[in-house]
Amino acid sequence: MANLQNILVIKLSALGDFVQAMGPCAAIRRAHSAAHITLLTTSPYIEFARSSGYFDKIWIDQRPRWWQVRTWLTLKQRLDGGGFDRVYDLQTSDRSAFYFRLLRRPKPDWSGIAAGCSLPHANPQREVMHTIDRQREQLAIAGIDGVPLPTFDWICNDTDAFGLPETFILFVPGGSAGRPGKRWPINGYVELAARLSVKNYVPVLIGAADEIARNAEIAQNCPLAIDLTGQTSITDLVQLARGASGAVGNDSGPMHLIAAAACPSLVLYSHESDPALCAQRGPRVEILRRNTLDMLTTDEVEAAMRLR
Repeated sequence: MANLQNILVIKLSALGDFVQAMGPCAAIRRAHSAAHITLLTTSPYIEFARSSGYFDKIWIDQRPRWWQVRTWLTLKQRLDGGGFDRVYDLQTSDRSAFYFRLLRRPKPDWSGIAAGCSLPHANPQREVMHTIDRQREQLAIAGIDGVPLPTFDWICNDTDAFGLPETFILFVPGGSAGRPGKRWPINGYVELAARLSVKNYVPVLIGAADEIARNAEIAQNCPLAIDLTGQTSITDLVQLARGASGAVGNDSGPMHLIAAAACPSLVLYSHESDPALCAQRGPRVEILRRNTLDMLTTDEVEAAMRLR
């Protein structure tokens, strides 16, 4: 692979998937140490990706709708003009496979699932493989072995401004707004926060801006809680996870990040997602699953937590 000088990696979203792709990205960088590597991604992940050092250039994908012809033409021109020797499609979606079709001939080597690509991941069982295992196999077909789990040694944020105490636990009560079944009821987090506060663990609430109201309810019922909702970057979360005594939350992108940062993590799953396919991975991860999360008691969650 020494003659491959110009590489494109495609990874668009979402946060959990992006985190799980960082091990493959590290392996691609190692395998093509002298190559120029471009990442095609979406705007939320630009700074995170840039700080990794895995990429020489980062392009933003506008994810055009089918009727946005001019945007599609711009994307095609950019892909054609990139002069790529090989493309690693880590998104492996219908969208990214269509990008293969956009490229003019002769097409570059393409690792992914696009029909007609030169390095197809054609395992018929790929859809029942965990994301990390699937990407490892995909890269092995392309000649890259030894794909590591994601690590974030390159992140060193100053989080002193948050003013956190010595012992705190990260709470991630949010998740996809369109899938409420993936969320443990808020009263469970309220009760858990109160119990942990009695043990001198300060609950630290994190989440995106659209989770402000949900997290505020916990903070209002637990005076010791610190609410950082909407205040933390992706790299901030990694640094906070390193200092936390533990973390608890629903199956969500932030929990992938926290678990990969080696924080003792308890992740709550319902029937709406299968940990066999997408569970958080890290050195200290516990999974607690019920058919519906309203069946999960605070006693069970507290007992399952493994704090440091």
